[in-house]
Amino acid sequence: MPRRRDEMVPDAEFRSYYGQPVIKPPIWHEPHMPTYLYLGGLSGAASTMAAVARLSGDRRLEFSSRLIAFAGGTAGAAFLVAELGRPERFLNMLRVFKTSSPMSVGSWTLAAQGGLTAVGAASAVTGVLPLVGDAASLASGVTGTLMATYTAVLLADTAVPVWHEGRRELPFLFAGSAMASAGGMAMLTTPRAQAGPARAATVLGAAVETAAGAIMERRLGMLSEPYHSGKAGRLMRASRVLTAGGGLLAAVAGRSRALTALSGLAVTAGALCTRFAVLEAGRVSAADPKYTVVPQRERLDAGRPASVPGR
Repeated sequence: MPRRRDEMVPDAEFRSYYGQPVIKPPIWHEPHMPTYLYLGGLSGAASTMAAVARLSGDRRLEFSSRLIAFAGGTAGAAFLVAELGRPERFLNMLRVFKTSSPMSVGSWTLAAQGGLTAVGAASAVTGVLPLVGDAASLASGVTGTLMATYTAVLLADTAVPVWHEGRRELPFLFAGSAMASAGGMAMLTTPRAQAGPARAATVLGAAVETAAGAIMERRLGMLSEPYHSGKAGRLMRASRVLTAGGGLLAAVAGRSRALTALSGLAVTAGALCTRFAVLEAGRVSAADPKYTVVPQRERLDAGRPASVPGR
């Protein structure tokens, strides 16, 4: 006999892909990629700081910032090459320039940033061609602004759920973290009497990073779970404590060498923890199908189009 409608098997709800990941997890390695993300942001923010110091006539802070920008960019390029495996892979990315590709724009930005910071640092150290060095430093202030944020855009342009859905806040999170770390490094390498702007940048950067992280996690809802548990959760909690603590110390470190050192080291460690936490959270969200399927289903149920990364 035919079954009544209420005795039939209920409609299945598609909440997973047979328990398997729907997307491929990121294959970036540690410590190569997260360290590159940190160093690239450090170089970019330091370049911007150097340009602002040059325009305001603060030559001592400009000198320190130029060297930090060059050192960060050079070390970051080394970590990126190590991640790619062979140097020629980076050169291959420069064969075309595609404005719609964050990877292409980022590759050219990194190449320009490296060249400009090298010229600016060489001129600052040797005193040779000061006008050329000043021009390069000012130009690196433009590429530096892009360097401090483009890696966040690069992550958000993927299908990894916590990265793509956090695309509104990730650039602010990375920019604030880069500003705080650049300010912290400048505090450590500039006489305290002339490091006031660096301390202000550290405080402001720490505040922006903290606020952006809190807003992002609140807006992500269920997708914020990877930031609260496991390795990513521990790293993110450490980042909050170190960044907030370093920012507070920077605000009162004007006359204390010890507090200056603690502040600089704290915000640097916090920035590194942020990059490692974001990378780990991305891996977790890609490996668990619910972070891909459930938000897509909710959007479809609400009559909204599914989000398509990279378009």
